[in-house]
Order: sequence, then C-alpha cells, then structure tokens
Amino acid sequence: MSGLFGGLRIGVVVVAYNAETTLEKVLDRIPHDVAAEVAAVLVCDDASADATHEVALAYQRSNDHLPLHIVRHPVNLGYGGNQKAGYQLAAEMGLDVVVLLHGDGQYAPELMAEMVKPIVEDGADAVFGSRMMNSGAAREGGMPLYKYVGNKILTRYENAMTGASLTEWHSGYRAYRVSTLQKIALAKNSDGFDFDTQIILQLLDINSKIVEIAIPTYYGDEICYVDGMKYAKDLFKHSTQYRLRKMGFGHDEKLQGDVAYEYKSDPLSSHGQIVKYLSGRTTGEVLDLGCSDGLLSLQMKSLGYTVTGVDLEEHPQVFGRVDKFIQANLDAGLPEGLPGAIDVVVCADVLEHVRQPELLLAELAPRLAPGGAVLASIPNFGHWYPRIRTLFGMFDYDHRGILDRTHVRFFTRRSFERLAKQAGYTVHRVGATGLPFDVADRGGTGKVSNKLKPIRAIDRLLVKVRPQLFAYQFLYELKR
Repeated sequence: MSGLFGGLRIGVVVVAYNAETTLEKVLDRIPHDVAAEVAAVLVCDDASADATHEVALAYQRSNDHLPLHIVRHPVNLGYGGNQKAGYQLAAEMGLDVVVLLHGDGQYAPELMAEMVKPIVEDGADAVFGSRMMNSGAAREGGMPLYKYVGNKILTRYENAMTGASLTEWHSGYRAYRVSTLQKIALAKNSDGFDFDTQIILQLLDINSKIVEIAIPTYYGDEICYVDGMKYAKDLFKHSTQYRLRKMGFGHDEKLQGDVAYEYKSDPLSSHGQIVKYLSGRTTGEVLDLGCSDGLLSLQMKSLGYTVTGVDLEEHPQVFGRVDKFIQANLDAGLPEGLPGAIDVVVCADVLEHVRQPELLLAELAPRLAPGGAVLASIPNFGHWYPRIRTLFGMFDYDHRGILDRTHVRFFTRRSFERLAKQAGYTVHRVGATGLPFDVADRGGTGKVSNKLKPIRAIDRLLVKVRPQLFAYQFLYELKR
C-alpha cells in the first residue's frame, strides 16, 4: 500500500450554499497530510446569493496546498442536485473515492483520512460519519433536542424497514467508492435533502458494504434550509416504499432489484409444495424450466432426482445446483440437449413469462415418460389484490408477485385450465397458496411474519372457501 490512501485517487466534493462566512475555515481545516495526497477538491457553489463563489476564488488564488476546482452552478440545483453534479464530475476526473464535505462547517475535515480508511483497507463501498455512535455525544455537541429525538425516531424506523443497523441515517459526512456510485441510478434521485436517504436505500439494494465511524457534532450559527416536517414525511415514504417493493408491491425505478428469481423457502409456498410433492414420488429425471440460480433445483437434487435446468440467464451459482444447465429462451421453444424421457417437468412461476405457454406445454407433452407429469405454479389474476387495483383504475406492474413487471401472460383458474386442455393435458391435481406472508420479512428485520400469524390463518381459511378470489397462486399437476 502506497501513501496515505493506498494509491487510490481521492477527491473531495464540498457542497456550498451561502457559505461565505464558513467556507474558508472549512478548507483551512483539511489536514495538510490529506491535502498533500488528494487528487482534487471540488468546491460546488450552488448558485449562492452571497459571495461564496468569490470567497472560493480568492482562496484558490492565495493558497496552493489544495488542488482546488471551483464550480458555480448558474441555477440552484438543490442539495441533492449539487451532489449529483459533484459525483458526476468526480467520475469524469477518474477519481476512485469521493468524500462529501459541507461548506458550512458542520462536519470535521480533520477526520477525512479516517473516513476514507475503511474503503482503502477493508473494501467498503461507503463510509458514513455518525454523530450518534457515542452515547450523549450529539447532545453535548449542541444538537437541539427536537433534532436528536427526530433523528433517533427516523433512524429506528428506517432500520426496521430495511433490515439495516445504522446508528444514524442523517449525517451528511460521507465517503463513497466512485465505482459503486456508478452502479446506482443517482440521476433518478431527488434534488432535495432526501437525496441522502435515497442513496442509502440504493446502496442497500445492491448489497453494498457500508461502514460507520464516530464523528463529533458541531452546531453553530449556520442557517438550516431543511423543512423538518417535509423531510420526515419524505423519509418515511421512501423507506416504506423500499420495504413494500422488497415484499413485491409496487415498482421503484431508482432501485435495481434482484438478479436472480428468489427461492421461496416457506413450506406453504409454491416452491415448498413442489418439493413436498416430489418427496413422495419415485426419483427420476426432472426438467426445471426457468431454474434461475438453481436453489429450487438443489432441493430436488437433494431428494435424489437428476435435474436439468433451463433459463434465459446463466447465473454463476447455478452450476453445482443442477446436473446439467442449458441457457435458452423458452419463447423460442424447447432447446436441444434435453433428457430423452422426463419424469417431471417443473414450471415454477415461469409460464406467465412465456408469450405462448400453450405451445411450450404442447411441445413438452411427447417428452414425458410414461406416468410423467408437469408441475406448474401460476399467479392468480382473479385474486382480490389485482381485482381491486383494476376496479379502481390503478392497474400497473409491481416489482414481484401477481403483477410482476416481467409477466407477459395473466391467468385465472378457468383460463389456465382451458389452456392446459388445449395443449393436450388433463388436470390431475390442483392446489392453491395464500398470500406470501413470508415475504413480509424480506428486506426487513425478520420479525414481522410472526406477528401476522393470525391474519395468515384467516387467509388460508379463505383460500379453502373461495380459491378463485383468495388464492395467490394455483399449483397444477398436469398429465397427458
């Protein structure tokens, strides 16, 4: 490792707005050993109404120990917009790490080396300075009581919604790996003060490594431009939407989503019931269509089946979880290289992704061994959730579930059974699943689903009484 920063190109983005009285002091406080090694200090003046820009230029003329780049936005971009512009410039300059520093002096430039250290030495993607790590330090540093209490309440709620364990979500002292910032949709974020929360949600969404370090609290006579009530409302909204999206409700273009289709481990889920069905059969050849990363295939292998997996994408994890993997687009029909006689074809949550599932099912029929079966789980568009959405004109796609944005076909019980008959099958057995209460813990603290047990019991009863309205998915055993 060479130098203070291990050979990485470090940049500092100083966001400044009406900071004429504090900016010079902030720049003076950057330690000289840090100043000697940083590649660029970007002072981003967000169309200040005072002399912030002139102060920055004067400092640049009279000081040569900092590699200063002075930027003045012709119009006010907002707190989040100013950061976006700074991070974009950092990427264009080829910087590896960028430190966010405020021009009003709220955060300690003296700790900049400590902020960067976890990225250089421990492979962190982001480092947050926390004023709340050390008990009592925030209040001793002058944080007003109402802000302290609000910080605690919001942080607790945001952790509960995301499954994170940060001591503070609202610090503006941060360091980011630039390559990590380039993986997330920063341009889609707010230009306001809620930008800082949105970027945390994006980092959590892609499983970034976040480290916190303790920092001192400074409160002086700086002007606060944050509308506290609006800020709190926005943060509640963002973190709640994040949780709902993780559970499969709604879609957020700021978040990327999971690469692989998630395995459902709940015994009452469609995957759990498929595994239970297979455990009662004589083992043989299984064709797992839409196998994703192979977690369901692995369960079938553990029962003694020989599993051939087919999927449009080749996930690295799939190898070792299937006996053979074939990458293919099922819209183009069955691929070459399949087993000669298949005992069970598993179509777990896949037929709704195929444009002409009736043709695929018809093509599968002659491949079945004597007594062979197709096991198919399909979402029920007749469920009350899409019915209500449609009734009130709110039809749109979700991140997961019945209205998954990748679905190209929708089925009710009647329409799917008609399709299966046209493809040459009879329905040998049909089952149903209720709402996926296990996903209530997805992206959260892992304690929610237990509290929903009474509601789950009611839902299961309703599924038995009226499956067309309350079944979340139908499971079919089809035979020729």
